[in-house]
Amino acid sequence: MERVKRPFWMDKCPENDGFSTAGVAIALLVTLSLVFTGAQVYRVQSAAADTQEVADAAALAADNIIAEYYLVARMCDAIVLSLALTGVVTLGLGVAALCTPISAKVGTTLIKVGKKVLKARDAFARKAAEGLEKLQKALPFLVAASAYRVVAANEGGMGSHYLGFALALPLEGKEVATGPEGFSNPLSDAVDDAAGALMEAGEDAEEAAKKAKEAKERAYEADCGANPSHCMYERAATLADMSGADNPYFSSVDTWGFSVALERAKAYYPRRLAAESPLSDSLDERVNSALRKRFYAYAVETVGAGYVHEDDDSFDADFPLLPKNTAELRNTRLFSEAVYPVSVNDAGEFEMHAWDGCPRASNSVMVGSLADRESGAYTPCSICQFTASSLGNVAAASSSIDNGFEYHYRIVAEEAQAYKEARDSYDPKSRKVRRIAGSLFETAQATLKDMAAQRIRVSPPGRFGVVAIVASTESRPADYGFASQLVGGSGTLGTCVAISGATLVSDSPEQGRTALSAALDGLRERGDIPLASVLDGVMDVWSAMLFAYADGQRRIGEGIDELDKRLSLDSESRLGLWSSKEFSRTMESLGLQPVELDAPKPVLVNTAHVLNADGSQFSARLLSVKRTAAGLSGENLLQGAIGIAEGRALQAVDDLDREVTIAEIEIAGEGLPSIPLTITLPDSARDEAKNLISSAADWLRGIAGSITGVRQWR
Repeated sequence: MERVKRPFWMDKCPENDGFSTAGVAIALLVTLSLVFTGAQVYRVQSAAADTQEVADAAALAADNIIAEYYLVARMCDAIVLSLALTGVVTLGLGVAALCTPISAKVGTTLIKVGKKVLKARDAFARKAAEGLEKLQKALPFLVAASAYRVVAANEGGMGSHYLGFALALPLEGKEVATGPEGFSNPLSDAVDDAAGALMEAGEDAEEAAKKAKEAKERAYEADCGANPSHCMYERAATLADMSGADNPYFSSVDTWGFSVALERAKAYYPRRLAAESPLSDSLDERVNSALRKRFYAYAVETVGAGYVHEDDDSFDADFPLLPKNTAELRNTRLFSEAVYPVSVNDAGEFEMHAWDGCPRASNSVMVGSLADRESGAYTPCSICQFTASSLGNVAAASSSIDNGFEYHYRIVAEEAQAYKEARDSYDPKSRKVRRIAGSLFETAQATLKDMAAQRIRVSPPGRFGVVAIVASTESRPADYGFASQLVGGSGTLGTCVAISGATLVSDSPEQGRTALSAALDGLRERGDIPLASVLDGVMDVWSAMLFAYADGQRRIGEGIDELDKRLSLDSESRLGLWSSKEFSRTMESLGLQPVELDAPKPVLVNTAHVLNADGSQFSARLLSVKRTAAGLSGENLLQGAIGIAEGRALQAVDDLDREVTIAEIEIAGEGLPSIPLTITLPDSARDEAKNLISSAADWLRGIAGSITGVRQWR
């Protein structure tokens, strides 16, 4: 059989299977074509992804403008609240200062300043609303400009050229709300109406309090304050060997009370009665000892019936007086009680004796009184010579000179009566002061509740989010950087358009607190304006109250304490101290809670969320296109979006300055230094910004026109 001749090219191949040089070349060509094709596909996809990333960055940057606007509004709200708190606190402490004459003049000044601060609060709230409204109208431009700057900063990547901006949704903001003014008027009017009566009652109470204090101080000296000189404390220790709880010592009249002296006397006389004995065997000493026992027994019973009832609102006391001479003796039970032995003398007459131990009293037949003796019923004993003067001299011996316990006890008793009379005069006046001041404090609390509820509320454009529109064109061939004869790449990538959405979500409250605190710290430092005395204190109060927005009730107490330290309220009546504490207690019951300081943070979301939240006709149309991926034709949606964004942005530019003054804080009233609250806008000049926005809009409209009705965006 004839052998078939193999093709010549097979002659050079081995008998086993393998590849020829031509086969290898074809395989390599196919492989390289696939590699370059894949690389070019990757580049095309990367270019599209880059456009989306730029749109995402633009959306976040644009929404951050809305977040910053909310922070500015919160700072204005914090200032409104702080001025309300400062005004009410200043008025309240002004009322407290009126309660005592030594601080009444300062109180009048504080009330004037407090009313000015409350008016400043109303004025600031009004001006801040106007400033925030102006800034709110500029938000569409700021949003568009912020997005434009981010887009422009991404130029040049892989030959790309980007333009775009963002649209704030909703397109319109709501009017900035502050509530009506004049909430402080009822408080100011009430303070004006009551100030005169409060000052008068405070002066009357102060005068009575001074008399009461003077009486108490004299009584304190007589009881133990004069130690180591003669006084009840020293005499009790010396004459009755008293110490410890029976004979306490007080180093200050502020801790001493009249009950201390009375209890000392109640302990003293039983000790003296139990220890009484004649100092010698002489008849005169034995008579005197017997009469001293009679006097001490009477003192135990009489002084023991005494009492002291004292509290913050009243004082009542009874310090029974002991007779200091015969005349006073005749008005006591010692003169009328029938306890003295009576006997019959040799002449058949009745004679009275000082005590049973008298030698002539051994055959006594009855008992009688000194009153009977002085009426002539009895004759004096020839031995003891007992008369009313005998007992009167015993009382006089320790009551007439300062080495006797009774001398100092009588001073305390008399001063207790003077103190009671002063307190009887003081207490109703004090109650009147407390009633008037307490009523004003309650009005202050109610006023502050009303004012705290009327704050700055904003609903700006973009409160639902922003939608960024970014377009890019490739001026270089699609195979730029990957040129090859294996893959065709003479055309360009063409126009890519991407949209992205961003909205604000709540972040950590602590971050919001930190951001607000940093802003308020700067404002507080600027508020450190050197002023005279009282106004310095008011500025310190305001400095503390700025942070009540973030820290709540605690800062109110600190603000009150700050001004309280500067006031001299510790008068004799102590009504200033009472009113200051009462005002603090009233403010504490207000229970002001910190504001929720969640930090607004921009995050990327599906544009559908932003468009659905807006619900406008424009958003509904854009959402419909997004969902159906329909082609654009006629008055296409891209051109409409560009026109809206351009119009909103340019409308705001004409009234835009680099610095926007939201308001000026005139905490101490007109004519004194004020603190401007300004917002610095981006550095881009206004005219340049207008040109950039217009150029970007024209360029995007050109793109939209070139693809309308021809192809969809890629």
